[in-house]
Amino acid sequence: MASRLSSFPTAVMGFGNPVRRDDGVGVYVIEQLRPHLADVPEVSLFDMGTSAFEVLFKLKGMQRILIVDAVVGTGEAPGTLYRVPAAEIERAVVDDPLVFLHGLKWDQALSYARKILGDAYPEDISVYLIAVEDTRLEVGMNAPVQAAGDRVVHLILEDLGYPSPHPVDPPQPSDAPA
Repeated sequence: MASRLSSFPTAVMGFGNPVRRDDGVGVYVIEQLRPHLADVPEVSLFDMGTSAFEVLFKLKGMQRILIVDAVVGTGEAPGTLYRVPAAEIERAVVDDPLVFLHGLKWDQALSYARKILGDAYPEDISVYLIAVEDTRLEVGMNAPVQAAGDRVVHLILEDLGYPSPHPVDPPQPSDAPA
């Protein structure tokens, strides 16, 4: 078993809209992690829904952040899993001084949080993106996306040093989605 990396403050944040089919996979991952990590004080689980602006405030005091979200338009099959360093995503964000904060996306929020928090910004940030294509207004996920969400649950548990209920294959190396 891996060492328990959760001995320092860690936030796991799931984004998405569960009434938009596969887009809810980030929230699904948080729901699946709760029974495994509920009694671990160093790990905070956040169902962020679509509220990315809250990222700015929830990062303070954390040393490690794990983010889970859906991604559309990758050209890959639904359920394709990407693990992308946050720095790579931050580089893609354009700093727009006219951005409306209530319309902030989580990738923009990370970029702004780095500027606002300065030295208190956590350096250990990983982003799990799951390819989706069905974002119709309907509850429930397609099987490949839910399976990818389950893989992320197990990967996060293993990454934090907690036994995973079922072994999983690690995500296949993929380039970050365009």
